[in-house]
Amino acid sequence: MKRLITLLLLALSFLAAPAFAADAATDFPAAKVLFDTGKAEVGAEGQAAIQAVAAYVKAHAGATVQLSGFTDTTGDAAANAELAKQRAFAVRDALAAAGVAPDAVLLVKPEASAQTGNPDEARAVAITLASAATAAAPAAGASAAAPAPKVDSGDTAWMLTSTLLVILMIVPGLALFYGGLARSKNMLSVLMQVFVVFSLISILWAAYGYSLAFSGEGNFFGGFDKLFLKGVNTETFGALTTIPEYVFVAFQGTFAAITVALIVGSFAERIKFAAVLAFAALWFTFSYVPMAHIVWGGGLLAKDGALDFAGGTVVHINAGIAGLVGAYMVGKRLGWGREAFTPHSLTLTMVGASLLWVGWFGFNAGSAGAANGAAGLAFINTVLATAAATLAWSAGEALHKGKASMLGGASGAVAGLVAVTPAAGFVGPMGAIVIGAIAGFVCIWGVGGLKRLLKADDAFDVFGVHGVGGIIGAILTGVFAAPALGGTGGLTPDTFSMGAQVWIQTKSVLFAIVWSGVVSVVLYKLVDMAIGLRVTEEQERQGLDISSHGETAYNR
Repeated sequence: MKRLITLLLLALSFLAAPAFAADAATDFPAAKVLFDTGKAEVGAEGQAAIQAVAAYVKAHAGATVQLSGFTDTTGDAAANAELAKQRAFAVRDALAAAGVAPDAVLLVKPEASAQTGNPDEARAVAITLASAATAAAPAAGASAAAPAPKVDSGDTAWMLTSTLLVILMIVPGLALFYGGLARSKNMLSVLMQVFVVFSLISILWAAYGYSLAFSGEGNFFGGFDKLFLKGVNTETFGALTTIPEYVFVAFQGTFAAITVALIVGSFAERIKFAAVLAFAALWFTFSYVPMAHIVWGGGLLAKDGALDFAGGTVVHINAGIAGLVGAYMVGKRLGWGREAFTPHSLTLTMVGASLLWVGWFGFNAGSAGAANGAAGLAFINTVLATAAATLAWSAGEALHKGKASMLGGASGAVAGLVAVTPAAGFVGPMGAIVIGAIAGFVCIWGVGGLKRLLKADDAFDVFGVHGVGGIIGAILTGVFAAPALGGTGGLTPDTFSMGAQVWIQTKSVLFAIVWSGVVSVVLYKLVDMAIGLRVTEEQERQGLDISSHGETAYNR
């Protein structure tokens, strides 16, 4: 276990290192690119200066650089002026190749400069941060053009509806989906865990989660400015400027609640109720809240340009890894591998899956933050990806087992919902179909072959569906967000690069795996040491409904 934690921490430090390096560049690296006599090609030393400037611009939103060429006053004046211009263009093009947007580069006409005193200066192009006067003009114009925050009744109505839909996903959606998968003697325990976790996280979100996730500018955590919703009232706005901040707080709180509730399915039927609540509170604090800030609150991965429209990394990979770790650390159910743990009510599971699908429109389309075109795109993508995954899972099951099952259809739907979540507002409808189909086929392996390889008793396949589906969706977002494939181009439609974005997405996936893995191992161990994770063998055989809650789901 110590080796596992050490390896995970080393990987985390490796992933985080580039961000710390970028943050360290607090001063603009003013430079001159020196050219060989008569040449207009940027050399190796010049490229080093270019990369330093590009790193600064990427790390400082809105930064603008100025290129100032120089003209040799000896020899043919026209030829020297043309050469100076071409050198400036060469630096501009090198900056563009390094990822600097064209509108972030200002060209200044070459200055006449005699070679006396500094003969090198006539062969240089200086790169400086745009002057205060030059930089202030666009900023002032942007400020004047930006509309003041104002409540839009249409956006507010949609976000209130979306919040309600996400609550519908949790209670009763997720509760019934998981409850139907449990054995009848554990039905109420699963319902109770989901129901109370939702309540607990809702309170913690208002107390400190929202402040740490969506205020402040840290890499991993936000600030305490809005602790206990201090300063939030009916007149304030959060990250969205057309809906009241209270609505934004409530909407984001439902994401926190369902993420923690998802983990319940991994260690169901053998964990202490008190351990569930203790782990939920700790994991929310040290895994969900920082991941929400890191991806959506302007933290580490947000600065890196990671795309996660509605929670591929923050919700599904985060919860999936915590579930897998929990399955190992709580241990296998009595009889696992020898007895058939069949769902006691596939009818309820199907009802739960249907409520998840309906509620997911609030989850994905609501993440547009307004009643707009992005919401419409996310909405249709949620329909199509889920449908494609349902068909793919059913087809794969029929080919493998000879029959398509109701459980498989429901599981396929959830796999499609999970996979399209990070991509919903960034890919086109055809891309969503492909993502859903791939997720449907791969997640069959995730709950079958992979689960057997891992030898983990992940009771309701939290990792096999949410973890695996989230990984697929997050990485494929980098592919199908490409405008050439019908996508929107993500955050940089004019300069979108599929290879670069896939690498960013892959890093975000690895980061989420490591972060959740490290935090989960530590917290499960702490809870186990403090109150114990597992019920007694006698209580497990009796069923958690009676042993933990003193009641049963069904009267015999």
